[in-house]
Amino acid sequence: MFDACRLVHSGRVPRSRRYPSDLTDAQWAVIEPLLPQVKTGGRPEKHLRRDIVDAILYVVRAGCSWRQLPFDFPPWQTVYWYFVRWEEAKVTEQIMVALRRRVRVAQGRREEPSAGVIDSQSVKGADTVPRRTRGYDANKKINGRKRFIVTDTLGLLLVVCVMAASVQDRDGAKTTLLSVYLFTPVRFVYADAGFAGLLVEWCQRILRTTLHIVRKAPGQKGFAVIARRWVVERSLAWLTSHRRLARDYERDPRTSEAMIRWAAISGMVRRLTRGGPATRPQAWNFD
Repeated sequence: MFDACRLVHSGRVPRSRRYPSDLTDAQWAVIEPLLPQVKTGGRPEKHLRRDIVDAILYVVRAGCSWRQLPFDFPPWQTVYWYFVRWEEAKVTEQIMVALRRRVRVAQGRREEPSAGVIDSQSVKGADTVPRRTRGYDANKKINGRKRFIVTDTLGLLLVVCVMAASVQDRDGAKTTLLSVYLFTPVRFVYADAGFAGLLVEWCQRILRTTLHIVRKAPGQKGFAVIARRWVVERSLAWLTSHRRLARDYERDPRTSEAMIRWAAISGMVRRLTRGGPATRPQAWNFD
């Protein structure tokens, strides 16, 4: 009772959970210890961090702008302030590592993966995306940006890099795979034929990493699930189920990467507290 009264008088009244993107108590119990304290000059935080996280996840899931956050969340300026500060401190990267390890252990795997899967996805850029960071993907006929992601063999995000859509897969993969080399123990990566060629030799020579090209079966026509590749393709489909990621709205590619990491965090914490992979409509369920 005393704690509740103190929260009321301080203005830090817990909001009721009302949106599908809100964290449950079990999910918040996983996330809370992973969030660092924010320096406020000795003053107590005015808003509950759980509400801040829920607000960020709402933006990612619902696809609204910061200014259109529902009134029951903290002010959008405050939410955005936390979003920026946490990115500067690389908080989302640290949370992803911690959650990924826990999910892998829960699935009977080792904490750290030894193999990954890379793929790219071109998405249309909104009018808020500046010309200098966007491009035209002639193959997909998309004007916008291209996302390069690497997942482990469970489909859990390891690395994401966002570039102009005009960047060729082989060129964008170099930056992405360099991040994999620097920040993960993965030294074996599966890829589709779009990454074949000189990139394979470059990975072996520069990164001491094996890039294994998984090709379609001879004579294959139409859609077919391809071993070792469907995991990353499924992960890209799950990411774009978040409306903020259905196209790219961000002025800075680094903000796009942050949004993708928050979407991945949401998926991992739900998967962890549920005890298994998320269920999806039959069209995306390849298990």
